Amino acid sequence: MWRRAMVLALTVATGAAGQQAQVRKAPPVRKTRVVQIPDTVEVKTGLVYATYGERRLRLDLYLPKAGAGPFPAVVYIHGGGWSEGNPLAFRRQAIHMATKGFVGACIEYRLSGEARYPAAVHDAKAAVRWLRANAAQYRVNPNRIGAAGGSTGGHLAALLGTTHQIKALEGNGGHSEQSSRVQAVAVFNPALDLVELANKAAAAKLRWDPVSAFLGVSRSANPRLYAEASPITHVSPGAAPFLLAHGTEDRTVPYQQSVAMLNKLKQAGVRAELYTVRGADHGFFQGILWYEEALKKMEEFFTRTLK
Repeated sequence: MWRRAMVLALTVATGAAGQQAQVRKAPPVRKTRVVQIPDTVEVKTGLVYATYGERRLRLDLYLPKAGAGPFPAVVYIHGGGWSEGNPLAFRRQAIHMATKGFVGACIEYRLSGEARYPAAVHDAKAAVRWLRANAAQYRVNPNRIGAAGGSTGGHLAALLGTTHQIKALEGNGGHSEQSSRVQAVAVFNPALDLVELANKAAAAKLRWDPVSAFLGVSRSANPRLYAEASPITHVSPGAAPFLLAHGTEDRTVPYQQSVAMLNKLKQAGVRAELYTVRGADHGFFQGILWYEEALKKMEEFFTRTLK
């Protein structure tokens, strides 16, 4: 939804002067990809990881069948403008990584239509704490947990990697005795600077702005909140190592956001790398052209940082 809204608005706003702008139609909806689960991978679906009153949040767990472990783990966070999406978004990646000796947790979280910021951040941190609390049962190494996400899921994963010191973002989703800190972060076309995205949405005159819907307030009404909710604001020497992956032709989240994040991480002395995909638009890492290469980059990164 977010990508379609942004592309439509920006196409109209940047039409040639004196000419009627051409509006790109949304591509046809594709059928859900059938994913085969190999015999070497065990899947546990619908596990409750956080409870808020009667609301229960669930995750799907992908585990290597062979070996006593403990295995490194990765929390996968879907995108969708904070307003849509589901844990199946990273299912293919989680299955592949399980064949390589990684436990994968694909999580749901409270979307902006249900609860505003920082609810989704609380949920992501609760998922990490749940993994640590259940490490022995699921053969997880509690000292080797990473996070991965795409687009706005990348935003949440990046916050996991940069805000371990901020108690206000922990929430009360359970297992408060555990740490929510992660040891590595891999993010694909991530939203890292919400101030810039809000300015972009305002310039395009979007009818619906996913950032303000997520934060629950306009930038002009509370500019400090937009900075506070931006991962790039919280970079420090204590941040986790980062893999940033971004397409140069991203029309939803500018490629320059990952460049700026890379530079800031390096200035803080944090290990960081940028995987640049020339000519790629938003969501490239799930597409046919770049899926395998992007998956390989993520696998190599987590093998270096978590194994």
